[in-house]
Amino acid sequence: MKSGTARPALDRTFSVAPMMDWTTRDYRAFARTLTKQALLYTEMVTTGALLHGSPRERFLGYSEVEHPIALQLGGSDAGELAECAAIAEAWGYDEVNLNVGCPSDRVQNNLIGACLMEHPQKVAAAVKAMQSVVSIPVTVKCRIGIDDQDENADLENFIRQVAHAGCDTFTVHARKAWLQGLSPKQNRDVPPLNYPRVHRLKQNHPELHIGINGGIKTLDECQAQCQLVDSVMVGREAYQNPWLLATVDSRFYGQTDPATSRLAAAQAFRPYIQSRLDEGAKLNHITRHLLGLFQGCPGGRRFRRHLSEHAHQEGADLRIFDDALSLVREPETWPQPALVE
Repeated sequence: MKSGTARPALDRTFSVAPMMDWTTRDYRAFARTLTKQALLYTEMVTTGALLHGSPRERFLGYSEVEHPIALQLGGSDAGELAECAAIAEAWGYDEVNLNVGCPSDRVQNNLIGACLMEHPQKVAAAVKAMQSVVSIPVTVKCRIGIDDQDENADLENFIRQVAHAGCDTFTVHARKAWLQGLSPKQNRDVPPLNYPRVHRLKQNHPELHIGINGGIKTLDECQAQCQLVDSVMVGREAYQNPWLLATVDSRFYGQTDPATSRLAAAQAFRPYIQSRLDEGAKLNHITRHLLGLFQGCPGGRRFRRHLSEHAHQEGADLRIFDDALSLVREPETWPQPALVE
Protein backbone atom coordinates (compact mmCIF):
# COMPACT_ATOMS: atom_id res chain seq x y z
CA MET A 1 0.00 0.00 0.00
CA LYS A 2 1.31 3.45 -0.92
CA SER A 3 -0.23 5.48 1.91
CA GLY A 4 1.75 8.60 2.76
CA THR A 5 3.56 8.79 -0.58
CA ALA A 6 4.25 12.37 -1.65
CA ARG A 7 2.30 13.21 -4.78
CA PRO A 8 3.58 15.41 -7.60
CA ALA A 9 1.56 18.38 -8.83
CA LEU A 10 -1.10 17.17 -11.25
CA ASP A 11 -1.03 18.60 -14.77
CA ARG A 12 -3.62 17.08 -17.11
CA THR A 13 -2.50 18.87 -20.30
CA PHE A 14 -1.76 15.51 -21.95
CA SER A 15 -3.00 12.13 -20.78
CA VAL A 16 -3.26 8.54 -21.99
CA ALA A 17 -6.81 7.22 -21.88
CA PRO A 18 -7.94 4.31 -19.71
CA MET A 19 -8.26 1.26 -21.99
CA MET A 20 -9.38 -2.18 -20.89
CA ASP A 21 -6.68 -4.87 -21.29
CA TRP A 22 -4.26 -2.24 -22.58
CA THR A 23 -3.35 0.35 -19.95
CA THR A 24 -2.12 -2.26 -17.49
CA ARG A 25 0.62 -1.56 -14.98
CA ASP A 26 3.18 -2.94 -17.44
CA TYR A 27 2.07 -0.64 -20.26
CA ARG A 28 2.10 2.32 -17.92
CA ALA A 29 5.61 1.53 -16.69
CA PHE A 30 6.79 1.28 -20.28
CA ALA A 31 5.09 4.57 -21.14
CA ARG A 32 7.25 6.19 -18.48
CA THR A 33 10.36 5.42 -20.53
CA LEU A 34 8.86 7.78 -23.14
CA THR A 35 7.14 10.46 -21.04
CA LYS A 36 7.60 11.41 -17.41
CA GLN A 37 4.91 14.10 -17.44
CA ALA A 38 1.77 12.71 -19.13
CA LEU A 39 -1.04 11.71 -16.80
CA LEU A 40 -1.62 7.95 -17.05
CA TYR A 41 -4.90 6.18 -16.33
CA THR A 42 -5.52 2.64 -15.19
CA GLU A 43 -7.96 0.33 -16.87
CA MET A 44 -11.44 0.73 -15.48
CA VAL A 45 -11.81 -1.11 -12.16
CA THR A 46 -15.38 -1.79 -11.04
CA THR A 47 -16.40 -1.16 -7.46
CA GLY A 48 -17.48 -4.78 -7.17
CA ALA A 49 -14.07 -6.07 -8.18
CA LEU A 50 -12.28 -3.71 -5.81
CA LEU A 51 -14.51 -4.32 -2.81
CA HIS A 52 -15.13 -8.02 -3.23
CA GLY A 53 -12.29 -9.31 -5.41
CA SER A 54 -8.95 -10.35 -4.05
CA PRO A 55 -6.15 -9.62 -3.78
CA ARG A 56 -6.42 -5.84 -4.24
CA GLU A 57 -2.88 -5.75 -5.54
CA ARG A 58 -4.25 -7.32 -8.72
CA PHE A 59 -6.41 -4.25 -9.35
CA LEU A 60 -4.42 -1.50 -7.69
CA GLY A 61 -0.78 -2.52 -7.91
CA TYR A 62 1.58 -0.17 -9.69
CA SER A 63 5.20 0.95 -9.73
CA GLU A 64 6.22 4.30 -8.25
CA VAL A 65 7.58 5.34 -11.65
CA GLU A 66 3.99 5.51 -12.94
CA HIS A 67 3.14 8.78 -11.17
CA PRO A 68 1.20 10.86 -11.97
CA ILE A 69 -1.45 8.15 -12.17
CA ALA A 70 -5.25 8.13 -11.95
CA LEU A 71 -7.50 5.24 -11.01
CA GLN A 72 -10.62 4.96 -13.14
CA LEU A 73 -13.61 3.48 -11.34
CA GLY A 74 -16.74 1.91 -12.78
CA GLY A 75 -19.87 1.97 -10.69
CA SER A 76 -22.98 3.94 -9.78
CA ASP A 77 -23.59 3.34 -6.07
CA ALA A 78 -22.43 6.47 -4.27
CA GLY A 79 -21.45 4.66 -1.08
CA GLU A 80 -19.40 2.01 -2.87
CA LEU A 81 -17.70 4.60 -5.06
CA ALA A 82 -16.81 6.66 -2.01
CA GLU A 83 -15.31 3.60 -0.32
CA CYS A 84 -13.28 2.82 -3.43
CA ALA A 85 -12.11 6.42 -3.78
CA ALA A 86 -10.81 6.31 -0.21
CA ILE A 87 -8.98 3.08 -1.00
CA ALA A 88 -7.45 4.69 -4.09
CA GLU A 89 -6.16 7.62 -2.09
CA ALA A 90 -4.71 5.28 0.53
CA TRP A 91 -2.86 3.43 -2.21
CA GLY A 92 -1.32 6.68 -3.40
CA TYR A 93 -3.24 7.41 -6.59
CA ASP A 94 -3.15 11.02 -7.72
CA GLU A 95 -6.74 11.18 -9.02
CA VAL A 96 -9.94 9.16 -9.09
CA ASN A 97 -11.94 9.21 -12.31
CA LEU A 98 -15.52 8.00 -12.77
CA ASN A 99 -16.27 6.16 -16.01
CA VAL A 100 -19.38 7.58 -17.69
CA GLY A 101 -18.35 6.61 -21.20
CA CYS A 102 -17.92 2.84 -21.61
CA PRO A 103 -20.59 1.47 -24.01
CA SER A 104 -20.21 -2.23 -23.18
CA ASP A 105 -23.51 -4.04 -22.61
CA ARG A 106 -21.84 -5.96 -19.77
CA VAL A 107 -21.38 -2.80 -17.74
CA GLN A 108 -24.73 -1.34 -18.79
CA ASN A 109 -26.46 -4.17 -16.97
CA ASN A 110 -24.81 -2.97 -13.76
CA LEU A 111 -25.50 0.72 -14.45
CA ILE A 112 -21.86 1.44 -15.21
CA GLY A 113 -20.36 3.55 -17.97
CA ALA A 114 -22.08 5.53 -20.72
CA CYS A 115 -25.60 4.58 -19.64
CA LEU A 116 -25.07 6.89 -16.64
CA MET A 117 -25.38 9.85 -19.02
CA GLU A 118 -29.12 9.28 -18.61
CA HIS A 119 -28.75 9.56 -14.83
CA PRO A 120 -26.89 12.79 -14.08
CA GLN A 121 -28.36 12.87 -10.59
CA LYS A 122 -26.69 9.53 -9.76
CA VAL A 123 -23.37 10.76 -11.12
CA ALA A 124 -23.72 13.96 -9.11
CA ALA A 125 -24.45 12.01 -5.94
CA ALA A 126 -21.46 9.73 -6.59
CA VAL A 127 -19.11 12.64 -7.17
CA LYS A 128 -20.29 14.38 -4.00
CA ALA A 129 -19.84 11.19 -1.96
CA MET A 130 -16.35 10.53 -3.32
CA GLN A 131 -15.20 14.10 -2.77
CA SER A 132 -16.40 13.97 0.83
CA VAL A 133 -13.88 11.26 1.74
CA VAL A 134 -10.76 12.13 -0.30
CA SER A 135 -8.46 15.08 -0.84
CA ILE A 136 -7.31 14.00 -4.31
CA PRO A 137 -9.25 15.20 -7.38
CA VAL A 138 -12.44 13.38 -8.39
CA THR A 139 -13.04 13.71 -12.14
CA VAL A 140 -15.47 12.40 -14.76
CA LYS A 141 -14.91 10.96 -18.22
CA CYS A 142 -18.05 10.97 -20.36
CA ARG A 143 -19.43 11.07 -23.90
CA ILE A 144 -21.28 13.92 -25.61
CA GLY A 145 -24.42 11.81 -25.26
CA ILE A 146 -25.99 8.42 -25.82
CA ASP A 147 -28.53 7.11 -28.32
CA ASP A 148 -31.20 9.73 -29.07
CA GLN A 149 -30.09 12.23 -26.46
CA ASP A 150 -29.79 15.83 -27.61
CA GLU A 151 -26.07 16.62 -27.87
CA ASN A 152 -26.75 20.18 -26.76
CA ALA A 153 -29.47 20.26 -24.11
CA ASP A 154 -28.84 16.85 -22.56
CA LEU A 155 -25.06 17.27 -22.39
CA GLU A 156 -25.47 20.71 -20.83
CA ASN A 157 -27.87 19.29 -18.27
CA PHE A 158 -25.47 16.48 -17.40
CA ILE A 159 -22.46 18.78 -17.01
CA ARG A 160 -24.43 21.35 -15.04
CA GLN A 161 -25.77 18.85 -12.50
CA VAL A 162 -22.45 17.08 -11.97
CA ALA A 163 -20.52 20.34 -11.76
CA HIS A 164 -23.02 21.64 -9.20
CA ALA A 165 -22.19 18.59 -7.06
CA GLY A 166 -18.55 19.66 -7.02
CA CYS A 167 -16.85 18.16 -10.07
CA ASP A 168 -14.77 20.74 -11.93
CA THR A 169 -12.91 18.45 -14.34
CA PHE A 170 -14.45 16.57 -17.27
CA THR A 171 -12.80 14.68 -20.11
CA VAL A 172 -15.28 14.36 -22.95
CA HIS A 173 -15.10 11.72 -25.68
CA ALA A 174 -16.37 13.69 -28.66
CA ARG A 175 -18.70 10.93 -29.88
CA LYS A 176 -22.07 9.72 -28.84
CA ALA A 177 -22.31 6.16 -27.57
CA TRP A 178 -25.01 4.11 -29.26
CA LEU A 179 -25.99 1.57 -26.63
CA GLN A 180 -28.53 -0.06 -28.92
CA GLY A 181 -27.31 -1.49 -32.20
CA LEU A 182 -23.55 -0.94 -32.01
CA SER A 183 -20.85 -3.03 -30.37
CA PRO A 184 -18.26 -1.44 -28.06
CA LYS A 185 -15.73 -1.68 -30.90
CA GLN A 186 -18.10 0.03 -33.34
CA ASN A 187 -18.75 2.73 -30.75
CA ARG A 188 -15.09 3.72 -31.03
CA ASP A 189 -15.39 4.49 -34.75
CA VAL A 190 -18.93 4.58 -36.15
CA PRO A 191 -20.56 7.50 -34.30
CA PRO A 192 -19.20 10.68 -35.91
CA LEU A 193 -16.72 12.81 -34.03
CA ASN A 194 -18.05 16.20 -32.99
CA TYR A 195 -15.08 18.16 -31.69
CA PRO A 196 -16.88 21.52 -32.01
CA ARG A 197 -19.45 20.34 -29.42
CA VAL A 198 -16.67 19.89 -26.86
CA HIS A 199 -15.16 23.24 -27.83
CA ARG A 200 -18.53 24.92 -27.21
CA LEU A 201 -18.77 23.17 -23.87
CA LYS A 202 -15.53 24.85 -22.84
CA GLN A 203 -16.76 28.20 -24.13
CA ASN A 204 -19.95 27.82 -22.12
CA HIS A 205 -18.11 26.74 -18.97
CA PRO A 206 -14.84 28.67 -18.67
CA GLU A 207 -14.84 27.88 -14.94
CA LEU A 208 -14.51 24.13 -15.63
CA HIS A 209 -11.57 22.08 -16.85
CA ILE A 210 -12.75 20.52 -20.11
CA GLY A 211 -10.55 17.92 -21.79
CA ILE A 212 -11.14 16.28 -25.15
CA ASN A 213 -10.76 12.67 -26.27
CA GLY A 214 -11.56 10.61 -29.36
CA GLY A 215 -9.83 9.91 -32.67
CA ILE A 216 -6.76 12.07 -32.03
CA LYS A 217 -3.67 10.59 -33.67
CA THR A 218 -0.83 13.15 -33.76
CA LEU A 219 0.81 15.57 -31.38
CA ASP A 220 0.12 18.37 -33.86
CA GLU A 221 -3.59 17.62 -33.50
CA CYS A 222 -3.18 17.56 -29.73
CA GLN A 223 -1.56 20.97 -29.69
CA ALA A 224 -4.27 22.38 -31.93
CA GLN A 225 -6.96 21.01 -29.60
CA CYS A 226 -5.25 22.55 -26.59
CA GLN A 227 -5.90 25.97 -28.10
CA LEU A 228 -9.64 25.30 -27.69
CA VAL A 229 -9.91 23.14 -24.57
CA ASP A 230 -7.87 22.63 -21.42
CA SER A 231 -6.35 19.23 -22.10
CA VAL A 232 -6.18 16.37 -24.53
CA MET A 233 -6.44 12.62 -23.93
CA VAL A 234 -5.10 10.12 -26.48
CA GLY A 235 -6.20 6.51 -26.53
CA ARG A 236 -5.50 3.82 -29.10
CA GLU A 237 -2.77 5.71 -30.95
CA ALA A 238 -0.72 6.01 -27.76
CA TYR A 239 -0.92 2.25 -27.37
CA GLN A 240 -0.56 1.02 -30.94
CA ASN A 241 2.16 3.55 -31.78
CA PRO A 242 3.79 4.25 -28.39
CA TRP A 243 6.62 6.30 -29.91
CA LEU A 244 3.98 9.01 -30.25
CA LEU A 245 4.70 9.72 -26.59
CA ALA A 246 8.41 10.34 -27.14
CA THR A 247 8.18 14.14 -27.47
CA VAL A 248 5.22 14.82 -25.19
CA ASP A 249 7.42 16.19 -22.41
CA SER A 250 9.20 18.74 -24.59
CA ARG A 251 6.16 19.79 -26.62
CA PHE A 252 3.63 20.10 -23.79
CA TYR A 253 5.65 20.60 -20.61
CA GLY A 254 8.92 22.22 -21.68
CA GLN A 255 10.87 19.31 -20.20
CA THR A 256 13.59 17.09 -21.61
CA ASP A 257 12.28 13.97 -23.32
CA PRO A 258 13.50 10.85 -21.50
CA ALA A 259 14.11 8.62 -24.53
CA THR A 260 16.61 9.48 -27.27
CA SER A 261 15.56 6.52 -29.40
CA ARG A 262 13.24 3.53 -29.44
CA LEU A 263 16.12 1.23 -28.64
CA ALA A 264 17.10 3.42 -25.70
CA ALA A 265 13.51 3.24 -24.38
CA ALA A 266 13.47 -0.54 -24.75
CA GLN A 267 16.83 -0.87 -22.98
CA ALA A 268 15.63 1.39 -20.17
CA PHE A 269 12.67 -0.95 -19.70
CA ARG A 270 14.85 -4.05 -19.18
CA PRO A 271 15.26 -3.69 -15.37
CA TYR A 272 11.50 -3.37 -14.97
CA ILE A 273 10.92 -6.48 -17.09
CA GLN A 274 13.38 -8.43 -14.95
CA SER A 275 11.75 -7.26 -11.73
CA ARG A 276 8.34 -8.35 -12.96
CA LEU A 277 9.71 -11.72 -14.09
CA ASP A 278 11.19 -12.13 -10.63
CA GLU A 279 7.70 -11.54 -9.22
CA GLY A 280 6.33 -14.34 -11.40
CA ALA A 281 4.89 -12.35 -14.32
CA LYS A 282 5.02 -13.90 -17.78
CA LEU A 283 7.25 -12.26 -20.38
CA ASN A 284 4.54 -12.08 -23.04
CA HIS A 285 2.17 -10.30 -20.63
CA ILE A 286 4.77 -7.53 -20.39
CA THR A 287 6.23 -7.36 -23.90
CA ARG A 288 2.85 -7.38 -25.68
CA HIS A 289 2.68 -3.69 -24.86
CA LEU A 290 5.84 -2.99 -26.88
CA LEU A 291 4.79 -4.64 -30.14
CA GLY A 292 4.09 -1.29 -31.80
CA LEU A 293 7.29 0.41 -30.66
CA PHE A 294 9.28 -0.17 -33.86
CA GLN A 295 6.63 0.72 -36.42
CA GLY A 296 8.34 1.73 -39.65
CA CYS A 297 11.82 0.67 -38.52
CA PRO A 298 13.82 -1.93 -40.47
CA GLY A 299 13.27 -5.19 -38.64
CA GLY A 300 10.14 -3.97 -36.88
CA ARG A 301 8.05 -6.87 -38.17
CA ARG A 302 10.73 -9.38 -37.20
CA PHE A 303 10.81 -7.85 -33.70
CA ARG A 304 7.06 -8.34 -33.33
CA ARG A 305 7.16 -11.84 -34.79
CA HIS A 306 9.97 -12.98 -32.50
CA LEU A 307 8.16 -11.82 -29.39
CA SER A 308 4.85 -13.25 -30.58
CA GLU A 309 6.41 -16.65 -31.25
CA HIS A 310 8.68 -16.96 -28.21
CA ALA A 311 7.68 -14.67 -25.32
CA HIS A 312 4.78 -16.93 -24.27
CA GLN A 313 6.95 -20.00 -23.85
CA GLU A 314 7.57 -21.45 -20.42
CA GLY A 315 10.70 -19.92 -18.89
CA ALA A 316 10.91 -17.10 -21.44
CA ASP A 317 13.26 -14.46 -20.05
CA LEU A 318 15.14 -11.33 -21.01
CA ARG A 319 17.17 -13.21 -23.57
CA ILE A 320 14.05 -13.49 -25.72
CA PHE A 321 13.56 -9.74 -25.46
CA ASP A 322 17.20 -9.01 -26.24
CA ASP A 323 17.11 -11.35 -29.23
CA ALA A 324 14.08 -9.48 -30.54
CA LEU A 325 15.84 -6.15 -30.12
CA SER A 326 18.84 -7.44 -32.07
CA LEU A 327 16.57 -7.82 -35.12
CA VAL A 328 15.82 -4.10 -35.28
CA ARG A 329 17.84 -1.34 -36.89
CA GLU A 330 16.78 2.16 -35.95
CA PRO A 331 17.87 5.04 -38.21
CA GLU A 332 20.12 7.59 -36.52
CA THR A 333 17.70 10.35 -37.43
CA TRP A 334 13.97 9.81 -37.46
CA PRO A 335 10.93 12.05 -37.74
CA GLN A 336 8.98 12.62 -34.52
CA PRO A 337 6.64 10.89 -34.09
CA ALA A 338 7.53 7.88 -36.21
CA LEU A 339 6.21 7.11 -39.64
CA VAL A 340 3.97 4.06 -39.69
CA GLU A 341 4.46 0.98 -41.77
